Amino acid sequence: MFELKGMLSLHAGDRQVAGQDRIELLAAIGETGSISAAARAVGMSYKGAWDAIDAMNNLADEPLVVRAAGGRRGGGTTLTPRGRRLVEVFRAVAAEHARYVARLGALDDASARDLRLMRRFALRTSARNQLAGTVVALEPGDVNDLIGLRLPGGQTLRVTITRPSTEELALAVGVEAIALIKASAVTLAQADDGGRDGNRLAGTVAAIHRDAADAEVRIELDGGGVLVAVIPGDRIDALQLAEGRPVCAVIDASSVLLGTTG
Repeated sequence: MFELKGMLSLHAGDRQVAGQDRIELLAAIGETGSISAAARAVGMSYKGAWDAIDAMNNLADEPLVVRAAGGRRGGGTTLTPRGRRLVEVFRAVAAEHARYVARLGALDDASARDLRLMRRFALRTSARNQLAGTVVALEPGDVNDLIGLRLPGGQTLRVTITRPSTEELALAVGVEAIALIKASAVTLAQADDGGRDGNRLAGTVAAIHRDAADAEVRIELDGGGVLVAVIPGDRIDALQLAEGRPVCAVIDASSVLLGTTG
């Protein structure tokens, strides 16, 4: 079932200054006057809390948190007026944002699918190939995990990523993900060569563009989707590739990157 969630964050130019977790850290500092107590209250380590504070202070137009020296209790950590105002404004905006997300959550299924599609369009990457799919298998390993990503056309792309990456992306069966593949990481083979190495995605040659050394081959995958491969020009003749002919795209599982929009 589709569930709409929204994440609110503050940015300085292209860099994120704070999200909900950092704002709650600021609020806890304002309430406790102690960085250690604030860190415990929001579930951060002491070092992680100070790293977050340093980052926010560096990116903000003026300091948000300062150390207070002296006094009967030996000083502490306090919010500046700018820091207190930031917390108040963020919470007000967050409340309005929550109401907005709730209204979006009432959309019908077709509109919800359109929203997910728009999020995918927002992804920017240098990888030529971007294939959306759903995780259908996850085989954990000591170091690397093997992920099975079912593409819309029904073919499955196997991806090898590290265990920390699996956890960071919160991957599990049923999670939607986007496979990123450089065109140079895609090799081609004849459809009936019987090979079993790597991922083998079946398709049809849609277009071939050649220059002095290399060739760009556009492949329409069986069931839907497009993949682009850049290969040495002489491989076109060796494989007897031509528009309309079946072809097999071969991709090593370790050459695929995964991303999520969650």
